[in-house]
Amino acid sequence: MKQNKTAAGHLCAFVTILIWGTTFISTKVLLTDFTPVEILFCRFLLGTAALCIVSPHRLRLNHPRQEITFACAGLCGVCLYYLLENIALTYTLASNVGIIVSVSPFFVAILAHLFSDGEHLKKRFFLGFAVAVIGIVLINVNESGAFKFNPEGDLLALCAAIIWAVYSLLSKKISGYGYNTIQATRRIFFYGLLFMVPALFLFGFKPSLSSFRDPVCVLNLIYLGLGASALCFVTWNYAVRCLGAVKTSIYIYLVPVITIVTAVIVLHEKLTVIAGVGAALTLAGLIISENRRGS
Repeated sequence: MKQNKTAAGHLCAFVTILIWGTTFISTKVLLTDFTPVEILFCRFLLGTAALCIVSPHRLRLNHPRQEITFACAGLCGVCLYYLLENIALTYTLASNVGIIVSVSPFFVAILAHLFSDGEHLKKRFFLGFAVAVIGIVLINVNESGAFKFNPEGDLLALCAAIIWAVYSLLSKKISGYGYNTIQATRRIFFYGLLFMVPALFLFGFKPSLSSFRDPVCVLNLIYLGLGASALCFVTWNYAVRCLGAVKTSIYIYLVPVITIVTAVIVLHEKLTVIAGVGAALTLAGLIISENRRGS
């Protein structure tokens, strides 16, 4: 039974990252008609609506203090992480953001070691982390041609990586409450949208209604809302419940790999030798980190 649960956790984590790794293309298409905060709000509003339809029953908490954990999870995983990531993209290269955000498993491991029980650091994790980061750098430097340091944007991307690590631990804590995963995710989305409201006024939320009549925009919003948000947060949270925060977060290494593969297939971009080596190293880092043998 435990083995089946572990296998299901790995499958959910992989499916989640497979979809998250392709969202770059949808977001890129939507940015011609929407601002980053408009895309963010619309996708999670659609995702929340979908989860309400799938599981309409109200989640009744066993203890009022648990509400604080859900609120913090919504603030970190839905609102702050995506806002920081999107704002970072306006100050620095996308490759910089891709590299920095992809190292969030390192912060997950550190925070889990400091604040969470049963999540112990092993040498193989750090070895796999080093190999994966080298691969991620090769992939992203291949796309941009250089890694240029931009203090404002890179610092925001670093903050986003840390915020996601905090969300990972919060989602692990929520999974320990034993609630239905869909209902728990819906509650996280609710708080994420609630905390996002001030940002709508700050960054100017004025979506054009004509854009919603464009089938391309609608389909991409549906993909981000139903796939990347509603489905993926449920599968990710379930994976965290099965595997723990550290093991699940390691799959984030695969995001840039899946992105370049999708770009080759959909956008017909050319895959260079450097990118291929980077992808291979990233996969090797994942395998090393996941290996249970050794210290």
